[in-house]
Amino acid sequence: MRVEVWSDINCPWCYIGKARFERALEAFPHREEVEVVHRSFELDPRAPREARPVVPLLAAKYRMSLAEAEAAEARIAENAHGEGLPYLSGGRDAANSFDMHRLLHFAKEHGRQGQLLDALYRANFAEERSAFEEGRLVELAVEAGLDGEAAAAVLADPDAYAEAVREDETTASAMGATGVPFFVLDRRLGVSGAQPAETFTRALEQAWESRVTVPLTPLTRQQ
Repeated sequence: MRVEVWSDINCPWCYIGKARFERALEAFPHREEVEVVHRSFELDPRAPREARPVVPLLAAKYRMSLAEAEAAEARIAENAHGEGLPYLSGGRDAANSFDMHRLLHFAKEHGRQGQLLDALYRANFAEERSAFEEGRLVELAVEAGLDGEAAAAVLADPDAYAEAVREDETTASAMGATGVPFFVLDRRLGVSGAQPAETFTRALEQAWESRVTVPLTPLTRQQ
């Protein structure tokens, strides 16, 4: 069974939702037969590449005061901490995530997508040092077990894996996804948002029980 997860590195609920889904998957009896594939989704494709503080961005986007935006970040931090995740409720920044998504596709080819995604989330939500500063993505790629020179070459070529990112986003749009995280089980069952682990457990069970199995056709000996 395949589970595809559309997410954006800038999305704290994707960070939290990943932890909740993984908790459900860990307890799923058939977890060894579940393939998890992470797909690209940009919440703001027009976001500038220069990093900007998150709190003023939230205030402007949702027409809140700075105090209200800070309180919203604190509530997200509380949810993250409830899942055992480190989270900086102040001082974070955000920027365009397209290069991160390109690098995740590169990592997938080398079997290190999950490791890189964890490194990116940690850098963006749990560390004081910005995930968007120059050279940081290459460092994170190396931490995830990828070759640094190869990762740098991918980032230096704006066309590398760009089409793969856009294909993911086109597929998400065709499925009706307007936000993330968005989980799709065997292209038959969708779960939207950072739902409780119990919801993911029910979705896994439902998808497993309703999966289509193809019966074996016995071979006949040719005369």
